Amino acid sequence: MYHLPELTPSVNIRRIAVLTSGGDAPGMNAAIRAVARAALHQGIDVLGIQRGYSGLVEADIRPLTSPLVGNILQRGGTLLKSDRCEEFHKPAVRWQGYEHLREMEVDGLVVIGGDGSLAGARQFAAETNFPLVVLPATIDNDIEGSDETIGFDTAANTGLDAIDRIRDTANSHQRLFLVEVMGRDSGFLATEVGIAGGAEMILVPEQAIDLDRVSESLKQGDSSARPSSRIIVVAEGRKPGRTQRLAQALTERGFNPQVCILGHIQRGGNPSARDRVLASCLGAVAVKVLQAGQGGCLLGVENRHLVQRPLADLGERLPLDPALLELAQLIQQ
Repeated sequence: MYHLPELTPSVNIRRIAVLTSGGDAPGMNAAIRAVARAALHQGIDVLGIQRGYSGLVEADIRPLTSPLVGNILQRGGTLLKSDRCEEFHKPAVRWQGYEHLREMEVDGLVVIGGDGSLAGARQFAAETNFPLVVLPATIDNDIEGSDETIGFDTAANTGLDAIDRIRDTANSHQRLFLVEVMGRDSGFLATEVGIAGGAEMILVPEQAIDLDRVSESLKQGDSSARPSSRIIVVAEGRKPGRTQRLAQALTERGFNPQVCILGHIQRGGNPSARDRVLASCLGAVAVKVLQAGQGGCLLGVENRHLVQRPLADLGERLPLDPALLELAQLIQQ
């Protein structure tokens, strides 16, 4: 269980708003529910902003009630919908969103999202000084300031379940599979799924693919007493087609790889118990942070403690720990 901070109310918060932004992550609904019910319990009105920053700019904002957020805890996706608002990069557009919050007498904002959402919130808070709290929610798990992000555990388990199933076929037919997982230019998801699934190799965007090393490793596997069925987990990378290009290169070297792209299957589905608890804790404490007058921060997890990190002190990405890759290589021998 997470250790929650002790916070003393010092600001009269009458109304808060909440939005989900960027790519959806399992557990976002649990966070929305926790924010709404924790606030309503304190007599605070709650508004739901539709479609992330796009809804903020367009004033697409509606009241949230306790019954409205009922029966969403176990659902993937987001009740509030989400969007990637390119217009929010413009200062004038951000100020337009600020004016809408003021017009609706909102005293605090909770932003639930990943690195792009964090960047937008950091700019918005710096320019307007509006009280807000960011809750890290992304299957990539690459947000600086938090050991865990909402949605990562579910996505990792979804990927692991797929790999376990693919392993059955790989063993039955002694085949080589390239399994692509999401994560863009972050290798957290690929590394966790690869280690948990016993992958023979993990290829992440943080390291360039050494085709000679990959080929040599596969040849050694063919000549050893180990089964010739193998699974290589490949992080998708920012440029599409990374896994297909690798498959083509291996084919030209005499291998016969099968490609399986998990894609958006990792985003959907019921959130795991871990993600539901994490989202619930973060959502409820976010309300307390605003009541304590301590906005302008990301609320994350460090060593099982919920902690606050000033937005101004955060970068957009958490680097992958090289020790994880060393561990993967060690136990793949």
